[in-house]
Amino acid sequence: MNEDAYKKTGRRIVLWRHGQTSWNLERRFQGTTDIALTETGVAQARRAARLLASLKPDAIIASDLKRASATAEELAGLTGLPVQYDQALRETYAGVWQGLSHQEIIKRYGDEYSAWKRGEPVRRGGGELESEVADRAAPVVLRHAEKLPEDGTLVVASHGGTIRTTIGRLLGLESQHWESLGGLSNCCWSVLGEGARGWRLLEHNAGTLPEPVLGDDD
Repeated sequence: MNEDAYKKTGRRIVLWRHGQTSWNLERRFQGTTDIALTETGVAQARRAARLLASLKPDAIIASDLKRASATAEELAGLTGLPVQYDQALRETYAGVWQGLSHQEIIKRYGDEYSAWKRGEPVRRGGGELESEVADRAAPVVLRHAEKLPEDGTLVVASHGGTIRTTIGRLLGLESQHWESLGGLSNCCWSVLGEGARGWRLLEHNAGTLPEPVLGDDD
């Protein structure tokens, strides 16, 4: 970890992606489908929780989907902090894409997929726009961050797509540029720090040696 990113010089938001699931390994789009962690995913969450506990977080919030809630519970067990769950932190709803493999999506919905990758506003599978995900998730994160002490740390256990859109919104980036924020590997995190001109990205996809990004956000 980059220790400078974690010095107590203001409020911090740690956006933490859930551990591995079987659908991640199969490259199936999960979206709001409630898939549990694999044994490897649980081990990833336990390892990451030990690192994050050393930051002495002040609060933990999480998506209520199994893969995120189980990840958050590992940190709660080490810190004694309660986890506050919120449906607004769930992954992007992607309609008919959910449950399909990466190759199936490209084969059946190639034009839609390409438009999304170009940064165009697309309702993948007839689901949510990325801006709508940010509309529901970012205010929840900000509301909890505002409750922190001056040098406090909030940990948010959520999902790759939701985390990316939330970071984009909090940094003030236009939505067509959110794709420039690379995906998170399972159980890795990004750190936002509060500066004089708002939130800024201090670290991205931290927590392990480089690993492939598997899942909805690859």
